[in-house]
Amino acid sequence: MASATMIMLSSAEIARYRSQLSDNEVALQALDMIEDCEGNLEDAAINLALQVGQEPDRSDFLDGLAKRWRVFLCQTGLKESLQAGSVMSAVNLLAAETSIPAILATPVVLYVAQSGAEEFCKPLQEKI
Repeated sequence: MASATMIMLSSAEIARYRSQLSDNEVALQALDMIEDCEGNLEDAAINLALQVGQEPDRSDFLDGLAKRWRVFLCQTGLKESLQAGSVMSAVNLLAAETSIPAILATPVVLYVAQSGAEEFCKPLQEKI
């Protein structure tokens, strides 16, 4: 599995996510930051966290943040939509139904989508 810091989005991927999230102003701001960071999801997440007053203190900040919301993101329905490449419902629900800063919902969901929802959710299945 690739390390958390290596997830890069291409311009085409950013454009695809931008069209999926076109109704979500906060998600679009997050995508702007990802674009400013040349597609580097980790760098963008750290910059966005700093903007909302968090202090990312780890090099794998995004991975840790995503794992904090693993149970939520791996619930039935969300995991399937992520596997299908649709991020809109996951971004909207994560921002609306959890305490994560809304601007960080987008990089977290994209991280899970890019690293593979199946692989990301595996540790939960092993505990059952």
